[in-house]
Amino acid sequence: MKAALLPDRGVIKIAGEGARTFLHGLVTADILNLKVGHARFCALLTPQGKIISDFIVAEAPAKDGGGFFLDTPRERVAALVEKLNLYKLRAKVIVEDLSLVLGVLASWDGASPLRLDPQAQEATDRPAPEGGAQRPIGLSYPDPRAPALGIRTMLPPHLAASATSNLGATLVGADQYEAHRIALGIPRGGLDFGYGDAFPHESDMDQLGGVDFEKGCYVGQEVVSRMQHRGTARTRAVPVRFAGAEPGAGAAVTAGDRQIGRIGSTADGRAVALLRLDRVAEALSRGEPLMAGGTVIHLVKPDWARFAFPGEGEAAE
Repeated sequence: MKAALLPDRGVIKIAGEGARTFLHGLVTADILNLKVGHARFCALLTPQGKIISDFIVAEAPAKDGGGFFLDTPRERVAALVEKLNLYKLRAKVIVEDLSLVLGVLASWDGASPLRLDPQAQEATDRPAPEGGAQRPIGLSYPDPRAPALGIRTMLPPHLAASATSNLGATLVGADQYEAHRIALGIPRGGLDFGYGDAFPHESDMDQLGGVDFEKGCYVGQEVVSRMQHRGTARTRAVPVRFAGAEPGAGAAVTAGDRQIGRIGSTADGRAVALLRLDRVAEALSRGEPLMAGGTVIHLVKPDWARFAFPGEGEAAE
């Protein structure tokens, strides 16, 4: 079992009596039915349906002060806080950046929700300083995108080693988690797709539980629903493998003399690539190899993908 502190993640807290309905009306997932101990993968979109930021939402227990905590890319924290405050209007909510005091620990390969050791738990249960807000330590939840991603825990970074030891896991570098993510083909924003440029379908949020197509209105819903019903998502982030020299991040993926996409994150002979799948299908039908940085690459269909891969007759159900 392994665990890694993820320095690229930040934490935002949304609290107040209107926090649940406030979030539900903005993001792509159903927050009304979110329960403590579980999480939702979702995003805040532009009115044109493009991703401002994706994040994982978990609810804190009432004994820890309640509220909703967003596990989000650290580079997107400022923009996300700004947008949430813009939409707040008269809603009775407080949006707070806690990235300086809370980090995100990922544990996988047999991990279960973390429980802090008694001393750390005792520190959690102490009353908050007068006038200060309670902040949960050890808010733990299964990664809602895919079971193989394991468990994520928000906690003060200095407690990562003791919490990992209590779990019986080995604390490793964030690069090992990245290699695990890439092997599973899970896209990472800012590397495998661009914020402000990609639709949820292009980043596979529709495949990874990040979009609820049954819920009511949210920002950008009309565009996302149209793509779903018309099946117009031709570009997707997909896992690929290669046996030669590792293509660099951003390397063009080509078939013949045509560019059909680009490479995102890479590790250990695997990568995530943003590709035009219709053009990939055309290339494969002509027997043209897919190339990136002088290396032949091959698509690998992950277990979570339900859309048709090039060369398949129909989508897997």
